[in-house]
Amino acid sequence: MDILILVILGYLLGSVPFGLVLTRLAGTRDLRSIGSGNIGATNVLRTGRKDLAAATLLLDALKGTAAVVLARHFAGEGVAMLAGIAAFLGHLFPVWLRFEGGKGVATFIGVLLALWWPGLVLFAACWLGIAYATRYSSLAALAASALVPAARLTLDLAAGTLGPLAGALLAMAALLWWKHRPNIRRLLLGTEGRIGEQG
Repeated sequence: MDILILVILGYLLGSVPFGLVLTRLAGTRDLRSIGSGNIGATNVLRTGRKDLAAATLLLDALKGTAAVVLARHFAGEGVAMLAGIAAFLGHLFPVWLRFEGGKGVATFIGVLLALWWPGLVLFAACWLGIAYATRYSSLAALAASALVPAARLTLDLAAGTLGPLAGALLAMAALLWWKHRPNIRRLLLGTEGRIGEQG
């Protein structure tokens, strides 16, 4: 029962739509009516409010971190991993928004910070390099999210072990890619919005 409560709490933490909450409190346009229609930090940036975008990124990440840290404190590493996945799912499919949530990049980062911080360093380096070169946030996120589970899997295989973390990261990365289907189509068509463009 304690495990179930921690997993549900992780989902509920992840389901808080900070981008939507912050932009509404600031009195900007409905976030879902501009740019990609997403509720994450990249689309918040399209409102012209860099401060709100930064706050959204931070809070969306920290809710994933909080879910993992809380579950680890009470129930150990295995449950912490489940709670992190639950927080990620909460962001993607929040009950408050009829299960229409964000793309999961910031929450993936927050979960990664708590579960495997070297993976976060790898993610950040990859994201920054590609984003700087192309100004496509979505492309940078897709590449970085694919690199992280591949790196963890490579390390596990080199050590002769295959832990559950690689599988958890791969599952989250696959969902992140699935949520980015419209972005992938726009990237292929050359119509994807670039970082800093306002909707």
